[in-house]
Amino acid sequence: MRKYILFNDNWQFAAQKLNLDASDDLFESITLPHPNKIFPHHNVDNEEYQFISTYRKKFFWRKQPESEASAKIYTSDDSSLVFLDFDGVMLACTVYLNGRFLSEHVGGYAPFSVEITNTLQEGENILTLHVDSRERKDVPPYGHLVDYLTFGGIYRDVHLRLVNPIHIENTFIQTLDVVENPRLVCDVRLNHFKRGLSLEAIVIDAMGSEIASIQRQVEHQTARLEFEALPDAALWSIERPTLYSLKVSLIYNNKPLDTLSSRFGFRQAEFCPDGGFYLNGERINLLGLNRHQTYPYIGAAAPARLQRQDADILKYELACNIVRTSHYLQSPHFLDRCDEIGLLVFEEITGWQHVGDEKWQAICLAELETMIERDRNRPSIVLWGVRVNESGDNDDFYGRTNTLAHQLDPTRQTGGVRDFLGSSFLEDVYTHNDFSNGVRIPTEQPHLITEFAGHMLPTKIWDHEERLIEQALLHAKIHNLQLGDEKIAGAIGWCAFDYATHIEFGSGDRICYHGVMDIFRLPKWAAYLYQSQQSPSKKIVLHAATHWTMGDRNGGGNNPLTVFSNCEEIEIIIGKISVGKFQPAFDIYPHLDHPPFIIGGLDAYSAWGQSEFYDLHLISYLQGKPVSEQWISSNRLPKRLELFTDSGQLQADGADMTRLVFRITDKFGNPLPYATKVVTFELEGDADLIGENPFPLIGGQAALYIKAHHQPGTVIIRAHVPGLPSTSAALEIISASDFEGQRQER
Repeated sequence: MRKYILFNDNWQFAAQKLNLDASDDLFESITLPHPNKIFPHHNVDNEEYQFISTYRKKFFWRKQPESEASAKIYTSDDSSLVFLDFDGVMLACTVYLNGRFLSEHVGGYAPFSVEITNTLQEGENILTLHVDSRERKDVPPYGHLVDYLTFGGIYRDVHLRLVNPIHIENTFIQTLDVVENPRLVCDVRLNHFKRGLSLEAIVIDAMGSEIASIQRQVEHQTARLEFEALPDAALWSIERPTLYSLKVSLIYNNKPLDTLSSRFGFRQAEFCPDGGFYLNGERINLLGLNRHQTYPYIGAAAPARLQRQDADILKYELACNIVRTSHYLQSPHFLDRCDEIGLLVFEEITGWQHVGDEKWQAICLAELETMIERDRNRPSIVLWGVRVNESGDNDDFYGRTNTLAHQLDPTRQTGGVRDFLGSSFLEDVYTHNDFSNGVRIPTEQPHLITEFAGHMLPTKIWDHEERLIEQALLHAKIHNLQLGDEKIAGAIGWCAFDYATHIEFGSGDRICYHGVMDIFRLPKWAAYLYQSQQSPSKKIVLHAATHWTMGDRNGGGNNPLTVFSNCEEIEIIIGKISVGKFQPAFDIYPHLDHPPFIIGGLDAYSAWGQSEFYDLHLISYLQGKPVSEQWISSNRLPKRLELFTDSGQLQADGADMTRLVFRITDKFGNPLPYATKVVTFELEGDADLIGENPFPLIGGQAALYIKAHHQPGTVIIRAHVPGLPSTSAALEIISASDFEGQRQER
C-alpha cells in the first residue's frame, strides 16, 4: 500500500560543490526546508546565493516488515517502488544515490520525483544533490532581468513515497452542475494497466463519514468514475469552504494495491461574458492582492506554518477574497490553507517579461503541466495563468500554453497577464496589469485587473505621513472604480508584502516597497483600507491614518484626517472636546462597501500657538452605539517595547518557525515609526533566533523568527532597548507526536 514519509530530517549541507565521497567534516547538519544562505532583511546581494551547493542525507534501508525495524531505518517490502518527491529545489539540481547519477531537474518552482527503487541498497545509503542556485539564463524565470529574487537551496519539503508497482499516478476530480444537481466525475490515471484491475472510490465528508461510493472495472490505463447519485452536497464557497475527500483504491483479485485520497469541494467558478465572476451562480466582486513567496532572512525556505499564515493574513487581516501567485507555482502548504479558508487563487506559470528559446519554452510548458496536474483538484483555484507575466505577444507559444491548459483541465478558464492593451487575446479572461492610476477597459470580456499601484507609489513604513495616506487612497481609488464597472470582474493590487529584489528594481536597500504590508507582514496604512472592506460582523476596524503630530505634513497639522473603518459613523475627540460625528466619504468612493472617512475642519483644534497638544480619541458607531475606539498619544514619546509571537507552540522537528514581532509604541500601543533604537535579544531554550541581533529598528516595528530544534521544552526570549523597560515572550516546543495529536483533535 501507498506510504508517504517526510524526508526533511538529518541532512547535511555544504556551501560548495563537493565530491560524492566528501568527508562529513565539510558539512553542517541541517533540516529542510533550507535556504543556502541566511540574509539580513534588506540589502540582499543576489550574487551571494548564486553558487552550487551540496546536500547530502545518509539513511538506512532494509527490506523487512516495519514492525521489526528501528525508527531510524526505512523499510519496504520486496515489491514496492520507491520514489523521492521534491516539492521544490532552486534553481536546478542533479541527484545521486550511492554514487550513481539518477536524475537532473531544472526549474525551481515545480515539484519533481526521482525513482530510487533499483539503486537502494541494504544498510546505509547516501543521497546527494548538487544544487545549482545560479540565475541561469536558460531556466525560467531568467533570461533577462527579473523583479524578484529566487534565492537557493532545497527550500520545500521532500518525501519518500512507497507504492505498488501498479499504482495510481493521479486523479482529476470534477464537480458539475453544483447548483441544481451536483454531480461528481473523477478521471484516474494508472502508471500501468493489466486485466483484472478495478477501482473503488468513496466520497467522505468533513466529519469523516462516507456519503457515496462507486466501483468499476478498469478497461484502460485511464479510467473515468461517475457518481450517478449523490446526497445533498454542501457547496465550497468563500464564506463556507466545505471540503470533501475522494478516496480512490486500486484493487486486483480482491486485494487493494494502492489508495490515493484527495480533497476537493463542490463548486462552480466562471468568468462570464457580462464581465462578472460567478461562484456557484452568484456574482462575486473580486478584491485581492498579489503574493510573493519570499520572506526576510530565509528567502523562500519557509516551513508549513509560515506558508499557511500568509493565506490567513490575506484572508483575515487584509480581507481579500482572491490572491494571485505572482509569478510562479507556490507552496502546497499555502494552497492547502487557501482551500481550507475559502481564499480564491489565480495561479500562473513561471516568468517575468521574457520568453526564451525553444528549450526555455519547453521547461515552461513542463512546469505548466506539473502545476495543473498538481493543483487541479483544489477548489480555491479559479484561473490558470498561461502567459509569462508582462511579456510581449507570442501567439505560437501562448497558443500551446492555452491548448495544454484546456486539455489538462477543461473545467477552468485561462488568463494571460499583460501590461498593455491591444495584445493578442488567446485566453478566456483578459488579465491586465493596469498602472494608469485609473482603469483602462479593453474591448475583450471578461476583464480582470491583475496588478495596480505598486511601483507607481513605493511606500516605506517610516515614510512621510502624506505618502502613507496616498498609497492607501490609491488602492481605494482603483477598487472604487473597478467595483463601479460591471464589465470588470475584479482587481488584484500589487502587492501584499514588500519583497527583496534585484538592484535594477528596488529601493536603495534592494527592497521593493510596493506592499500594503512590509516585508515582515506588518501593516502599513493601506492594509487598514483593505481590512476595512469586510463586514463589521466579522471584525470591527477603526484606524486613523495619522501620526498625530504637527510637523509631518506639508504646511503642518493634520487636516484632513483620514480614518479607515467599516462602521457607520465615527466621533473625533481631541483632548476633552468632541469635534463631531462623521460619515464615510461615499461622495468620493460610492462603490466601496466601506469608504474611508475624510474629515476636514480640524484647523481650529491645531496646536500651533497653543500651550498644549491633546491626545486624539476616536470612537466608532454601529446603529448609534459605540463599538470600538482608538487613542493616539499627542507627545509620541516611546513608552513601551512590545514583544510577541504568532504562535504559543512549535513542533520539535528542527524546521518549525514562528514570527517574533517587536514594536516600540506610545502609551496606547501605536507603533512609533521614528523611534530609531537598537533592540537586543536573548534566547533561552532549544531554538534558534533567525535575523539580526542586535536589530537597528527603523519604522517602529519589525520581526525575527524563532526556529525549533528537536527537543521539547520552553523557550524564553527577552528584548532590551535603552531607556525602556525590558520585556519577554515565551513559547513551548512540543514533540512531534503531541503536535500531531493536537492537529488531529482540531
